[in-house]
Amino acid sequence: MDDLGEYVGKPGYTMLGGGNPAQIPEIETYFQKATADLLEDEDRFRSIIGTYSAPGGEAEFRTALAEFLSQSYGWPITADNIALTNGSATSFFYLFNMFAGEYEDGSHRKILLPLAPEYIGYKDAGLSPNMFRSYRPEISFLEDNFFKYRIDFANLEVGADIGAICVSRPTNPTGNVLDAAEMEQLSRLAQDRQIPLIVDNAYGLPFPNIIFSDEAPTWEPHMIMCMSLSKLGLPGLRTGIIIASETIVRRLSSMNAVISLAPGNLGPALVRNGLKSGEIRRLSDDVIRPHYENKVWKTIGFLKESLEGVNYHIHKPEGAIFVWLWFPGLPITSQQLYEKLRDRKVLVIPGEHFYPGLPDDPNDPWPHRYECIRVSYAADIEDVKAGAKIIGEVVKELLDS
Repeated sequence: MDDLGEYVGKPGYTMLGGGNPAQIPEIETYFQKATADLLEDEDRFRSIIGTYSAPGGEAEFRTALAEFLSQSYGWPITADNIALTNGSATSFFYLFNMFAGEYEDGSHRKILLPLAPEYIGYKDAGLSPNMFRSYRPEISFLEDNFFKYRIDFANLEVGADIGAICVSRPTNPTGNVLDAAEMEQLSRLAQDRQIPLIVDNAYGLPFPNIIFSDEAPTWEPHMIMCMSLSKLGLPGLRTGIIIASETIVRRLSSMNAVISLAPGNLGPALVRNGLKSGEIRRLSDDVIRPHYENKVWKTIGFLKESLEGVNYHIHKPEGAIFVWLWFPGLPITSQQLYEKLRDRKVLVIPGEHFYPGLPDDPNDPWPHRYECIRVSYAADIEDVKAGAKIIGEVVKELLDS
């Protein structure tokens, strides 16, 4: 994050790290007009800018979202099942520390991440040490240098010390999408243990719909669905959305009240009318998803061209805004490869940091965790092409030497 903050905007640097969404003209135009409409409505502008929301978030947006999700998917929810936060990072800080950590009776509970690699942002969100437990995936090799991670249910254990299960879907960093059977099995495991299943849906349906398969979102009372307005095109407004039982929503609202008094109003204000009219869904389906789906295959084409002759694999692109590259037998670590690419003014994210809760056992080494990098393809397509070329050059130089 220090490097991303230092080099962003500097001439000559190609930013293929970080999670900033693409700047899509039609999306920017939509929100520019929504902002203009808000400014012209004096009463609404005053209420949005000049008053705190309820601790659970702006009430009209929560009502509109509950109606939208109930009509779209049949979820039995109301506004009382929805809490807003100041961004997804805040959402997961709340949830992880609500369900795991040190307890007054001396016990210690963990968050189970059943499939690693998993989102790097979870890693330091716990107030207690050793907050996470994760497991190595099964790896399926596919045609054309693709592969796919799957949950290794045969070795997955949900012990008495697990306070919640958490998955991202689509997964950051790999673009993996857990299928319906995997989600159903995780749901049963959570129900059997009477713990929540937390689903990080920041890239999924219904918005921003950066998911390239036909998997549908599901919600049940023991599940906690986390969404965001960031990948819809509003990352600077920091709006996280949590859909959960009324009991959990009340707790989250109390945490908001203590930590930030209330979440921001502007993001919900710009999206609310589009939810009611169906325009947010249209933009997600007809603009955002095609933009990324077309772009990911262009990016993969650039990488395949630059890596010709190299032993590499790419995780099957099923969603999110990243390409996950694996170089079996890489002679240096992914962190060292990151540094060499940074020296060439290309910033990616080293893969070895995406394994929170997975011990690095010297008696059972797993080189794979040090052989991958995450490449964002949200940047301008010419920058992505130039970055892919340099990635190929640096990796070939390493292998040749």
